[in-house]
Amino acid sequence: MMQQMLAPQSMELDWAEPPQAASGRQEDPAPINIPTMCRKAAWQLLRDDPQFRHFAAAPPSRDRLSDFVFATPDTAHSPAQIFKRLRWGGQCLFASTHRKQAVELARQFRDYGFAIEHPPTAVTEQRRFWLPFLPRRVHAFVARKMHLLAPGEITNRFTYHVQLVHHCDPQQPIIVQKEVPGIESVIERLRKKHPDYPAAGIEKLAAKFVNKIFPTFLTREAGILLILAEHLPPPYDKRVPRLIDMEKDERGFVRRLRMSWLRNGGPALSHIEFARQSADLLRVIHDIPRVIHLDLRLDNFVITHQGVGFVDFGSAVRENEDLSRNPLLQSLFGELLRTSQIQRMMEQMTLSGQLTSQVIRSSCHKPDKAADFFYLALQFNSPHNNPDLAGLIEYDPRSREARDLAALTSEILRPANPAAPTFRSARDILHGVERLQSSLIRASA
Repeated sequence: MMQQMLAPQSMELDWAEPPQAASGRQEDPAPINIPTMCRKAAWQLLRDDPQFRHFAAAPPSRDRLSDFVFATPDTAHSPAQIFKRLRWGGQCLFASTHRKQAVELARQFRDYGFAIEHPPTAVTEQRRFWLPFLPRRVHAFVARKMHLLAPGEITNRFTYHVQLVHHCDPQQPIIVQKEVPGIESVIERLRKKHPDYPAAGIEKLAAKFVNKIFPTFLTREAGILLILAEHLPPPYDKRVPRLIDMEKDERGFVRRLRMSWLRNGGPALSHIEFARQSADLLRVIHDIPRVIHLDLRLDNFVITHQGVGFVDFGSAVRENEDLSRNPLLQSLFGELLRTSQIQRMMEQMTLSGQLTSQVIRSSCHKPDKAADFFYLALQFNSPHNNPDLAGLIEYDPRSREARDLAALTSEILRPANPAAPTFRSARDILHGVERLQSSLIRASA
């Protein structure tokens, strides 16, 4: 029952017959699948919102998040419930016939970390059937999900404080702000993760994160984004974040940066097209700016109207970069290359015999391009593990696409000749995916 309450309702921009205004003139229509109480408010508050027209057209299913949620007192409408249903940056319109309820709920949403895009507004509806001469007044507001994590939520990974913020540029009114977290939040996270650790040790470790580790990687991310902006050709430059500005401390370390928001959305990609675009973008990043991402988990993939993109370049390095010139960097990357999820999986699969390619195995615990295309090959086979991508990739594990890509991954990881594998780069993987795609097209012709 609870899953049914929280499951997003489908909503397509299939316009119904326009409502009649009090003057008898037809007004702009509203989507027919929006709850009746919300329809007039949606027309009044969202009709000029380009994001609404862009992102509300795709009907959400039970296994994906929504870009827009419409709620009333009769549906799940608490900030915590709505937070779980929305994509990052998604919006909720709540409507009620009670002004006090709308005002109080808007306050709760604001306290939960939402931005109130439209404060509680009175909307008068002209009734059509029962008592048409008595209009109904509805009170509605629109809230946007600005934070990645709900208040008090703790992840397994130490993360920066990341949120969406409003920007003065009308072409890009919302951007991403990423900053070093406060020491109190890091202490709290460490205490929850290591409850038996001495308090003095927790505080010392938190200070190291806040004063050294986070600023170092944030400074590097800003530098890598500048390199990508300088060297990536169109249209690939639109598929990674663009640095907008940054704030440094007295030591020259970046404490906060702001960058373009690569918002998930747009037409769904086929499984094979997702793989092709991912391999193509990695090929370009490796071959032109010669940047190695080193953290290509599905959480760092996006699918926008420009195609598949990558985010979070805080762990990236340039090919042949000499990290030993900076002892702090050498130490931090040494720890990263020993403990990261990708490196651990590479080591485990090597020991189990699932990974035999000498090109990939030789990159274990090194900042090498092979680490990127190793993990990329694994992401092909589980694209819906990131719920943000679930509605944007047409994935069926029983399909021929899925079987062919699984076979390709197996060939990449366990080649017939491990000492001389066919797949030695992202470019090789791209060519392999393109051959599969051509074969699928011929089979369907």
